[in-house]
Amino acid sequence: MDYISVIQFAEKYGISERTARNYCAAGRIEGAFLTGKTWNIPADAALPPKGKKKISPLLARLRDEKESRLKGGIYHHTQIDLTYSSNHIEGNRLTREQTRYIFETNTLGITTDDTRIDDIMETVNHFRCIDYIIDHATDRMTEAHIKQLHSTLKTNTSDSAKTWFAVGDYKRLANEVGGEETVQPKDVHRHVRNLLAGYNGLEKVGLEDILDFHVQFERIHPFQDGNGRIGRLLMFWQCLQTGIVPFIITENLRLYYCRGIQNWGNVNGFLTDTCLTAQDDYKALLDYFKIKY
Repeated sequence: MDYISVIQFAEKYGISERTARNYCAAGRIEGAFLTGKTWNIPADAALPPKGKKKISPLLARLRDEKESRLKGGIYHHTQIDLTYSSNHIEGNRLTREQTRYIFETNTLGITTDDTRIDDIMETVNHFRCIDYIIDHATDRMTEAHIKQLHSTLKTNTSDSAKTWFAVGDYKRLANEVGGEETVQPKDVHRHVRNLLAGYNGLEKVGLEDILDFHVQFERIHPFQDGNGRIGRLLMFWQCLQTGIVPFIITENLRLYYCRGIQNWGNVNGFLTDTCLTAQDDYKALLDYFKIKY
């Protein structure tokens, strides 16, 4: 049998080394044993469960409607609005109506001479990312999950044909966001690992914790492209996981959202107020569909 170290186990599941050691010491990792002062953990050992996780009425409804492919419900509405809004922030030219048509019929509908294949592919792929999140919302977020989302988002796009572009993996070339430097490629894994360990180690997660994670993720900018969309997908995941009402950053909130990220750490209220406004919009949907929150 192959064994891994505490550090490797912690990195694999996005937890702190201290937490991993505590699991070993408490006998919660089957097959782990000490050699001197070093823990040996089976390579295929699973993360100890925290007990049965309760899911929110929203997540339960999303899963039911996803399974039945119900049209006109909260799942249908969320898929279209979140995909259109998040893609639009990043320059996707498809209209909301085109986005809706692709989701509902799996065909293109009306196109124009400047319709880009990448816009279509990333729209279809974004739908699949949301499905992945709904399926895995109760899982502890790991680097593997984050990379899978990126792989799904970028599959069969023009970026995937570029030799220097790592689909489903961290960036190979340094990049900037909004004229600001981001973490160097060689340091991305360490920064994301530490970000996940800090987040997963929280006893109770609040909206501010989710926003702080989002800002830090965007400042790391771990992928060559797609960071904004992956970051917003992760916020949706975190909200479903914690029972916090999700929010969708729409076009009318875009500038406030960008300002909020830029000023986070100095004036946190900019981003918080923007997301609370977006949350109110989603609450109105939940009220309409009679989903408790």
